[in-house]
Amino acid sequence: MTRCWVRIERVSGDATVGIIANPMAGRDVRRLVARATNLTPETKRDQVARAAIGAAAAGASRILVCAEPFRISSSAVENLDVGAEIEVLDVGAKLDAGDSARAALAMREAGSAALVVLGGDGTNRAIAKACPELPLVPISTGTNNVFPTPLEATLAGGAAGLIASGRIHRDEVAQRSKIVRVQIDGGVDAGGEDLALVDVVKLVGDRVGSLLPFDPDKIREVALARAEPAAIGISPIGGLLCPCGADDSFGVSVSCVASGDHGNSEGVRSLLVPISPGLYRTVQIASFRRLELGESIRWMGPGVLALDGDREYTLQADQASSLRVVREGPWVVDVGRALVLAAERGLYLDRGPWRDALDAAGSAPDCC
Repeated sequence: MTRCWVRIERVSGDATVGIIANPMAGRDVRRLVARATNLTPETKRDQVARAAIGAAAAGASRILVCAEPFRISSSAVENLDVGAEIEVLDVGAKLDAGDSARAALAMREAGSAALVVLGGDGTNRAIAKACPELPLVPISTGTNNVFPTPLEATLAGGAAGLIASGRIHRDEVAQRSKIVRVQIDGGVDAGGEDLALVDVVKLVGDRVGSLLPFDPDKIREVALARAEPAAIGISPIGGLLCPCGADDSFGVSVSCVASGDHGNSEGVRSLLVPISPGLYRTVQIASFRRLELGESIRWMGPGVLALDGDREYTLQADQASSLRVVREGPWVVDVGRALVLAAERGLYLDRGPWRDALDAAGSAPDCC
């Protein structure tokens, strides 16, 4: 494990924030067929630096990042003087999906109380599976993202630092997210479960491991923890029919048919969906409905199951899968709420008569 000490002075306490930046997020093959932004390593490096600065300003005394071949995080902090101890952890990065999970586990072991994550739905899914109890501040740097959102990294780091330092409690500013739990008969380690943070799709005529954008004619079933009309990808397939956000206590199920079956299926409607940035495709909708939390639905093979955009499992012809939307996902921090509480409690004010009076009152001064 490599350690990089950016500042000799060690700030008292052990309020630790982890920052995980997936170097591969926002760089996949979908950019060849759509108009998604290609985020450069330099952009991510600057975001890591800003997140570290924000975390330290909010009270973090220790910041963890991980080494990887692009040196995004390590170069971001190597000359950063923020008044906090910074460590670069070596988790044997291989530029694969396991890097984010290994990073989260190492940071949890090292005492991290909150994580700032730069990545997409898949990055956050890997972290959620490894460390479901760690509060996340997810910053969108992927392609078709619903779980992470565009955030200024300075403020994201600040929210994580407020929680890690104990100045704000997790339960005041974070909510447990919904997920789709997936169980495959005789699969997923013989009866175990997997999860998706946003969507599970059953495809026909596809294969596990493919990185190409989904062909709408291959989509047969969709289960959504979040059906967002103002999103890109699979989520708006449900979102443009039955909107369902992070706060809603239900999910959405959609059944689809191929365009060639349109004339043979009564009641089928064509839905125009932004399947990728700058790319609309038509999906043939056979039916849709709300899924109550905990309600189980059953899909039969053959087909391929894609979880948050990644084609993970093959269903054989007689193999069944069951899916449930439940609120058992990772804790997601509301950055705006955290900063409102920080303002109300004067957490960014220096000491002095005004600050002392504010501490005694336990609220913000009358300002308007």
